[in-house]
Amino acid sequence: MDHGGGGGSGIWIRAAVAVAAGAAIAARAVRRKSVDSSAVFVGVPAMVAHTVAGYRFAGLLLVFFFTSSRVTRVGEARKRALDPEFKEGGQRNWKQVLSNSGIASILVVLIASVTGGTDRCLDSKESTLVTALIGGVIGHYACCNGDTWSSELGILSKAEPRIITTFKRVRKGTNGGVTIDGLLAAAAAGFSIGLAFVLIGFFTTQCAPDVFWNQLLAIPLATAAGLCGSLIDSFLGATVQYSGFCSVRKKVVGVDGPTVTRISGMNILDNNGVNVVSVFLTTALTAVACTYIF
Repeated sequence: MDHGGGGGSGIWIRAAVAVAAGAAIAARAVRRKSVDSSAVFVGVPAMVAHTVAGYRFAGLLLVFFFTSSRVTRVGEARKRALDPEFKEGGQRNWKQVLSNSGIASILVVLIASVTGGTDRCLDSKESTLVTALIGGVIGHYACCNGDTWSSELGILSKAEPRIITTFKRVRKGTNGGVTIDGLLAAAAAGFSIGLAFVLIGFFTTQCAPDVFWNQLLAIPLATAAGLCGSLIDSFLGATVQYSGFCSVRKKVVGVDGPTVTRISGMNILDNNGVNVVSVFLTTALTAVACTYIF
């Protein structure tokens, strides 16, 4: 195992790799309608920042992007009938990309400035700050992935969702509605982030044997963060995000109107706002947890 190309030359090499890879991935994503052209101007700089901080962080970003894009395409026909904001391919714009990568991008820039681009292990004895920052990135992508998987797969569940605040049955597509399938999907999404972190770390980090094996704890931690993030997102969706049933469109909508009957929530935050708050809280909780676990 090595340090993944620390030092000035290693950083410039990683930056060049990130620009080339980011441009290629972005072009493919636009063709497949996973993102629109505006998202490229946020996504590529985020990819560069993550890669400069370490290949492991770029790996987490890519695992989130590719797996969330994949699950978004599952059951598109059924989602089109249920989701008022449905877009073919799950096409995301710059606001959605920023809400799903902005906080992590700030964290990886901080990590790179502290470590000089050398990939570090989760080890509070060596550095509590670096451990907290890395833990925050894990929590960030576990939450983002968990929210996406639970939303995209949960809406396809045969079971009727229950709103998280009262557990009463609600219509599919209602913000804050949860199903067992959706919660399991959120945990699985977090697991995939933790697994990617550990597997890539085998090749990019070098730590003492006891610290090395402790890294495996990132997997259950990320699994819990995926589930926790989804629950926080659902609670916010049920309370500060509006849901109503439109009698004309015959589906749940997120904006009030003369033909809309309120189901739940207040019109305080939209979906992007809820995502940012839930990601921030999960990031903070996971960062703190890492300083105690590792």
